[in-house]
Amino acid sequence: MRVVIDASVAMKWILRDAVREAQTGAALSLLRCIQAGSDEAIQPPHWLAEVAAVLARLRPEIAESTVDLLDALELPVAADPAIYRRAVRLAVELDHHLFDTLYHAVALERDAVFVTSDDGYRRKASHLGAVADLAAWTASAG
Repeated sequence: MRVVIDASVAMKWILRDAVREAQTGAALSLLRCIQAGSDEAIQPPHWLAEVAAVLARLRPEIAESTVDLLDALELPVAADPAIYRRAVRLAVELDHHLFDTLYHAVALERDAVFVTSDDGYRRKASHLGAVADLAAWTASAG
């Protein structure tokens, strides 16, 4: 299955704190599926910058080395104009930040599922399809 991974999920790969980060196990399971090739990830162009920004704020001591580790995953990036146009339409329709809608736009344009742990966005956008809660994805993928 092709998936788009939200920064909220990628942060669980890094922090690995099941007490503070719900669904850490599910996020790590998804990462293992991507690494094994049973799921294929495709990302919007800003995903690494978004994760780096959160890391610089929350865990500055590991931010640089973690950027290198995430970059080494070599996740493909989708950045064509159709994705940006779709993201703009989603941002306007949902009254939501473009950085979040870019993930969803990649999923919609590239026949993928946007996997997120951002319940607010998922509830707001679920009627558009191609968006799944991390816990629900894990249950259906397992």
